[in-house]
Amino acid sequence: MKKPDGRSSWWGGRRRGAPPTGGEESLHPKTLTYNRPATDNMQLPPCVVDCGTGYTKIGYAGNTEPQFIMPSCIAIREWAGVGDQAQRRLVKGVEDLDFYIGDEAAEKPNYATKWPIRHGMVEDWDLMEKFMEQIIFKYLRAEPEDHSFLMTEPPLNTPENREYLAEIMFETFNIPGLYIAVQAVLALAASWTSRQVGERTLTGVLYKTHPHRRAGHHLLHPAAAQRPRGRNPPEQSLETAKAIKERYCYICPDIVKEFSKFDSDPGKWIKQYHGVNAVTKTDFNIDVGYERFLGPEIFFHPEFANPDFMQPISDIVDEVIQSCPIDVRRPLYKNIVLSGGSTMFRDFGRRVQRDLKRVPKPMEVQVVTHHMQRYAVWFGGSMLASTPEFSQVCHSKKDYDEIGPSICRHNPVFGIMS
Repeated sequence: MKKPDGRSSWWGGRRRGAPPTGGEESLHPKTLTYNRPATDNMQLPPCVVDCGTGYTKIGYAGNTEPQFIMPSCIAIREWAGVGDQAQRRLVKGVEDLDFYIGDEAAEKPNYATKWPIRHGMVEDWDLMEKFMEQIIFKYLRAEPEDHSFLMTEPPLNTPENREYLAEIMFETFNIPGLYIAVQAVLALAASWTSRQVGERTLTGVLYKTHPHRRAGHHLLHPAAAQRPRGRNPPEQSLETAKAIKERYCYICPDIVKEFSKFDSDPGKWIKQYHGVNAVTKTDFNIDVGYERFLGPEIFFHPEFANPDFMQPISDIVDEVIQSCPIDVRRPLYKNIVLSGGSTMFRDFGRRVQRDLKRVPKPMEVQVVTHHMQRYAVWFGGSMLASTPEFSQVCHSKKDYDEIGPSICRHNPVFGIMS
């Protein structure tokens, strides 16, 4: 299980990962301190859960990075034979508890590995309930009755999906409060930590890996919506590619000049990656040459990977802004926020800003990068769930019992966000 290293509190105070009741020892290797907000309704820090198509980030509010990052997959026993999916999964007694999530799920060859989330939307709510069960009890080591939850959702999520999530969280886990936040809004809130942002604003364009969103209207460009997202188990080949991507890849200003640079001095620019085969335990070496800059270049020349997509991200961002009302376009160009792991390539923000400046004239363009960019959605949720106002905007269990799951079709906006 991958755990980020930096764990300092965003307001600089002491904090702790919420300790499990009954004296159980936490899975987290370090005891964390938590500066609890002074509210009566929240006895323990809220849990922040960001479920994505490929990875899920979980942790307690007040931390700067999630405590656990795991693949959004689950390994279950699915009996072969006739019948529909529900009949194949029908098990009895303790066999229903025989499932694994995250990295453990990817390492179970005799189990059926399922991905309940596709394109950001939950497709299998039965598996999602099991997934949340292990997140809460095995990894967070939390009593759900003692913690409010902030869950994230993609733009254009359906009200019915919010109702399904509310049913699981309130009826299965009996949580005291639930707030469902749009990922784009949380990422923009995380950008408040950047020195480039002069004031706290949620008027901006967010670029997050594939979708391009505008907070408030949550615009999703059709081309971006159709682009495939990663949803494969973290096999060694993918882990190797991920390590090379994070260690050696970068954004270049000019492809032709970059080829010339590599050809003139290959010993200087071609890197070697050393690894160990997980099955045979033998060493292997990989030469990483042109791939260092050609891999990330698909963001600016997507036709390299798929001829069906011809628009670079700069054109898509410009098209999204141009579809907004004319009176907000100028501030949107000045507040383009990057979020997600694939925006962490060196000089990514500089290249986006350069390409965008060629499109709108004489508009001022500013692309915001910040040190919380990698886990911006989760960190934005951690920030907002740490405020005293969080308990006021949460949908409570009492309201849910009185009104029903339809109460979560809409979520109130934080006062500090408006």
